[in-house]
Amino acid sequence: MSGKTAGPPGAGHTAALPIVVVPVFNALEALDACLAALDRTLPAGARVHLADDASTDPRVPALLDDWRRRTRLAVSHARRAVNLGFPGNCNLAFAETGDADLVLLNADTEPAGDWLQRLAACAASDARIATATPWSNNGEIVSFPLFVSPNPLPDDAEALAFAATRHTAAYPALPTAVGFCMYLRRAALCAIGGFDAETFGKGYGEENDWCLRAEAHGWRHVLCDDAYVVHRGHASFAATGHAPGGENLRRLNARWPGYNERIARFILDDPLRDARQRLATGLAMLAAASPQGDLFR
Repeated sequence: MSGKTAGPPGAGHTAALPIVVVPVFNALEALDACLAALDRTLPAGARVHLADDASTDPRVPALLDDWRRRTRLAVSHARRAVNLGFPGNCNLAFAETGDADLVLLNADTEPAGDWLQRLAACAASDARIATATPWSNNGEIVSFPLFVSPNPLPDDAEALAFAATRHTAAYPALPTAVGFCMYLRRAALCAIGGFDAETFGKGYGEENDWCLRAEAHGWRHVLCDDAYVVHRGHASFAATGHAPGGENLRRLNARWPGYNERIARFILDDPLRDARQRLATGLAMLAAASPQGDLFR
């Protein structure tokens, strides 16, 4: 299946959409695929901000310049003089994008369907939603089909995105957003500030810390259960040698002593079980109508 699915009422008006912020550091092939997916899935004039964290691959600036010239999207671009690390780069991007809501989108993702319109509709459903995260093949607590597992890349991401729209969205609560793709409400950023770059350095754990801070101030985090984004996983960090966990996880748990237990309880209780089943049912209905074989490779 290919092409865009119908968005929610009013979703076609680009003025109502958040700015897509793409932090960039090397990972040329993944970045190229991400930009191509933005061209496929976003309406003309949708706003994208590219934040290049001093990529050392000379092909990356050339790719960004070429894409900016030929895309129909409204693109702004910033290149850091020195590498700041993911949290610091994102904080500058937050400041560079004015007062708009954002979707922070990793460069190793490939969005599908009308994902941005659906994230915007999710956020609009409750003014206390600070973050919204879509389904993904590789999204930890929002992974599908296997929970907290890095599932294979789907053969047909558009079919998965369409299947996710076959039910009324419930927007179930999450203990934290997942950083591969997260809607960020500007009002929450203004209320509690950006990521803690001083504590989390080059990256990992900063979005969890931010979500816990937001929750402590009365904000909510939810799954946008009618949107889907492919995530390859850690492409931008591969060249830096940084990996999940380690010292940053220790720092996160030192600041939030109950964090590990809370995530473990969420995984054990699995409150997203019914939502995954609804998505699986939607896929089965698509397969029955037009058999396509295995959607994952």
